[in-house]
Amino acid sequence: MEGKTSGGVDTNKTKLSQLRSKYAEKPWNETLQLVRRCMDKSKTDSRSSPLYLRCLGRIHEALNVSSLTAMVSRLEMIAKQRGLGSHRSPTETTYYLTSDMFYLEVLLLPGGGVEDVKVAHHGEAPVSWEALLTLLRSKRFEDFSMKLDCFSSLYNIRGDNETKIKIYTALQHLEKDLVKISQLPRPLIDHDLHVDTILNGRIGKVTLRREGNPLSIKYYISPYDQLTGNADAECNSGQAALVTAGASDSTHRLQMTCLIQRPPIINTDGLPVFSPLDSVTSEILPACFFLRLQPPLPMFSSFIRKMHQITEMTMYETDLQWLPFPWLLATSLEESSCFDSLAGEDAHFFPLPDNQMHSYVLAGDVWGIAALKGALVHNIPFTHPAHVPMLLELLRHQAAINTLLSSIVTHHRPCQGSEPDLHCEVLPESESSFSVSFPLPDPGCLGVLLVNLKDSRQITSRLFTLCSKYSSIDEYITRVLKRCMSIPLVMRAICRRLAQSSYLDVAASTSAAGNSEHAPTPAACLYMADSEADAPCAPSVDSEAVHTSPPSAMISQSASVLDSTCMPASPVCSYFVMSVPAAQSAAGANTESLANPYPGTHVGVLQSWSASNPLGI
Repeated sequence: MEGKTSGGVDTNKTKLSQLRSKYAEKPWNETLQLVRRCMDKSKTDSRSSPLYLRCLGRIHEALNVSSLTAMVSRLEMIAKQRGLGSHRSPTETTYYLTSDMFYLEVLLLPGGGVEDVKVAHHGEAPVSWEALLTLLRSKRFEDFSMKLDCFSSLYNIRGDNETKIKIYTALQHLEKDLVKISQLPRPLIDHDLHVDTILNGRIGKVTLRREGNPLSIKYYISPYDQLTGNADAECNSGQAALVTAGASDSTHRLQMTCLIQRPPIINTDGLPVFSPLDSVTSEILPACFFLRLQPPLPMFSSFIRKMHQITEMTMYETDLQWLPFPWLLATSLEESSCFDSLAGEDAHFFPLPDNQMHSYVLAGDVWGIAALKGALVHNIPFTHPAHVPMLLELLRHQAAINTLLSSIVTHHRPCQGSEPDLHCEVLPESESSFSVSFPLPDPGCLGVLLVNLKDSRQITSRLFTLCSKYSSIDEYITRVLKRCMSIPLVMRAICRRLAQSSYLDVAASTSAAGNSEHAPTPAACLYMADSEADAPCAPSVDSEAVHTSPPSAMISQSASVLDSTCMPASPVCSYFVMSVPAAQSAAGANTESLANPYPGTHVGVLQSWSASNPLGI
């Protein structure tokens, strides 16, 4: 701040010089106590408080916390910065940081160390919070303050103390109802119970509120996360939602008791029958519940409207930034810092093993129409536990769509002069289906793969071609698609299968022409096909024979346009390895039933993917 001058002398510098000379011989602790006493005094100008807080914070940072007094001073400073109350216990061995919704209990040691940190919500017993204890013991006070601020923001509720307590009571009863829904009996779909609960449970995998973290629901996890072992509840991978309560612009009727009867009555949809919200079971409050998505989820405008129809609450659409959906997916990726370089570009390049590369064109003029635009959703408001299962089904559906489309939205740039092995164009058919056009091995033929997601579990694909010999692999493509949820890997599997089919046709025609001594026999061809399917990498096939130039009338020319300022192709890429065993003869087949329908997995392959007839990609 600029100081006023008097006779050409800066008054601020003069005051600082006087302070330095006055307190030059005094220790820092005494100066700190003086500043603290000044802070405790009432001030007529409240706007000066942040300045004093910053000064006091800098003094705290300069001092080493090596005593009980220093630790108490630092906790007091953090409480003031975060707008919390604070006080010491009569025994002076415990320090409390308090708010209307919770309080933090810090058990101190005589030398300034920390014995334990506990958090207690209103009306509940305190429980230890290991994360905050670790931060205080390592004297990472800034991280401790940030963690405490994030926790406080979860219960940022306006109103008097009585209103806040009622809102928190409603949240407690909501949590109990959600836990009851998650515990209702249901048929097992996936042999892995944890993955099955996430993907097929009525509301996903529920983690109870503990250590200051709100109740969370993990509702979707991709096959890649399953393969890499990131499906654990403690892992941050996958899609999750935190259940919280917060202020609302209008009043809503919220439950004041559990709405699921005991024992629960199940309806035809497999969900419990809820008690009606009336003056006995609920109260009208200026708040609502929220699903806080972790991470935020890109959603089509049509899905956002469906959520509005479920909850009858606004999603604050005026605050959402609407973008073409491929661009929106690009911003949500880890490499979103490169988003500016993607503006106006439609072609995306995906590297594969054996130095192969695919290009995928998502034409901006097609994906940019209003019906196919989307927004990044952070919070979903709702007022009733019956809303949660329906909302999570929509979120799962959208997450499955995002997983497929994200597999072709990349920031990879090929080297200048390199040509993709396969050109594809991806066009939307609806908000839950799209098509992939690509050239077939036969010259002048074009194939169209139609992918349809009725929901997160009912995923189908169909290959449309003019050649009837390629129409029998739809079931194979669908199984591959469900297991990897990656368009480039599916297209690689299709190309390998079509290349094998073309090779067998050529071999059969050559044998029929009388060149049997040079051409392999049909049995040898089948053996080669099975052997190639067993191999972890694609067979060596001439790219010119397999991938011809796509018709310009069907595929956008931008598919073959390469960026002049490109980067070297990265040799590292993530892909799945699956194999197809050679078929057994009927005479030697084992017809006894298996005690375990899911035998041991292959090396490096997820257990849930090792079925009796695995696939080869």
